[in-house]
Amino acid sequence: MTPEFHTHTLPNGLRVIHAHKAGQVTHCALVINAGTRDEQKGEEGLAHFIEHVLFKGTTKRKAFHILNRMESVGGEINAYTTKEDTWLTSSQRNKDTERALELLADVAFRSVFPKGELDKERDVVLDEIAGVDDTPGDVIFETFDSHLFGDHALGRPILGTPGSVKALTRDQVCSFVDTWYRPTNMVLGVVGNVTWTETLSWVERHFAEVGRGDAYPSPVRVAPPQHAGTFCVEQLRNVQQVHHVMGGMVPGGDHKDKLAMTMVANVLGGPAMNCRLNLNIREKHGMAYHIEANHMMHQDVGVFNVYYGTDVRFHKRVSDLVRREVDKMRHTKLGVRQLHEAKQQLLGQIALSHEHGGHVLSGLAKTFLVHGRVETLDAVLKAIEAITAEELREVAHTWLDPQSMGSVTFLPD
Repeated sequence: MTPEFHTHTLPNGLRVIHAHKAGQVTHCALVINAGTRDEQKGEEGLAHFIEHVLFKGTTKRKAFHILNRMESVGGEINAYTTKEDTWLTSSQRNKDTERALELLADVAFRSVFPKGELDKERDVVLDEIAGVDDTPGDVIFETFDSHLFGDHALGRPILGTPGSVKALTRDQVCSFVDTWYRPTNMVLGVVGNVTWTETLSWVERHFAEVGRGDAYPSPVRVAPPQHAGTFCVEQLRNVQQVHHVMGGMVPGGDHKDKLAMTMVANVLGGPAMNCRLNLNIREKHGMAYHIEANHMMHQDVGVFNVYYGTDVRFHKRVSDLVRREVDKMRHTKLGVRQLHEAKQQLLGQIALSHEHGGHVLSGLAKTFLVHGRVETLDAVLKAIEAITAEELREVAHTWLDPQSMGSVTFLPD
């Protein structure tokens, strides 16, 4: 069950959500509704770069003191960027929660972005990009997105490119922060063994006076294209085996079919070893060590894809087997027992993930940020229980049409 939660909006527009969860550790997250898709052309990697340089100095602290503030009590402070939002997170013992909240407020609203620190961190990000470029299993997803979304910002890599990162300026950093890092465009979440009363007191103490001028409207986002059309991209790469991704656009976070689409992906190639693609291609034929199906949701669009790595000798055969399994999902309903097992598997995976306070926090904060409401675990579980075999088949048939899917293949050079 979803823990009991409380919500509140400060006068400056910052939305706060809290859930009590027993244990020794409390998790906090300040979520900014701005990510890669909010960058302008020529700013590729800016949102991610800002996530790095926020920790390089504030009006109160130098970079070392920011790092030491939580590490000195055994806590953690971190950050990450997605296509749609930026997360500043902390995990610490319950007694150190106010310390964490004060630090999150400091880095989010009082960072000064020293030029020397920006230049040093630019090199760190360039090393990060080089690390991704050395990992074909990561690069292929970026390549796939770039062809799926074309010129739309969702097709850009989160880290940017070496050229775009080298060109980023302090003025661009400050302008993006001034535009998007406003209380009205954020949610602060706290999940742990601290009370709502003391949490609200700490939040009011450290966040009530922060802000950046007048209220700013939420991001106005350009909708992605509805249909990308088919594409078939093959590239010679310095790889030892074939890497292949196929897929297309499917329901996103605001679509009624999103849970059914997630179950379709889970049946085909979810994390369990008994998914259809793993049983058929790895266990039965021994043609791929790793194969998976994914359903990734953005606010207004989702991405379905199947990824596998295989020996060049088996590539054509594996591709045919994948398409056969997708076609079977599109045209054949699950039996009563198959549907029951598919639901129980997905329900169990979701329930297990909610045992960790950080996962609870992610779900609560994201839905509160995007939809202004909380999508409870109980509501999600009931919605999954209500999915029918015909609904699954219909969703698969509608969204997994081969005529609306594309593929990217990396071949050994």
